[in-house]
Amino acid sequence: MLHVFYGFECRVLQKVNSHFDKKLLNLFFRTVTHLGGARITIAATLFLLILSPREIRLIAIASALALSASHIPVHIVKLLFPRKRPYLMIEKTKFPANPLQDHSFPSGHTTAIFSLVTPYVLFIPLLSYVLIPLGLCVGISRIYLGLHYPSDVIAGGILGTLSGSLCFYLLWV
Repeated sequence: MLHVFYGFECRVLQKVNSHFDKKLLNLFFRTVTHLGGARITIAATLFLLILSPREIRLIAIASALALSASHIPVHIVKLLFPRKRPYLMIEKTKFPANPLQDHSFPSGHTTAIFSLVTPYVLFIPLLSYVLIPLGLCVGISRIYLGLHYPSDVIAGGILGTLSGSLCFYLLWV
């Protein structure tokens, strides 16, 4: 059963990654992927903490806590399940220069973006129309760039959403 699932997710990855040479997609995904990276997520969190109006500051704190807390399980899971990145395992996978060398499961970028946006989505549901597609684009970018399997991205999305939800409810309810 695991081999069937792995074969399916390799086909999905190859289908998404096969568009790697399209200039506009490449520009889009190489840009959007950074929104889940450490520099952008930390900078955005600090920006929101400092500049948020008082009534939103608690949400910014929940978001900052979720971002911080979510990376503990990411680190632990990467140690427990040292899955090699797809560009190392699947022939003809296209990937950017200087790709990440750590383990693939779960996606830290996807975890980060979902942990960051979830408290805002829970507080202002209308933001979900912008923030959820943004998180999905970051996740898809990780597959597109040959750096993560679809299950890495799904696990990261779930982990980030759970972290964001937990921190929101701990501080807000």
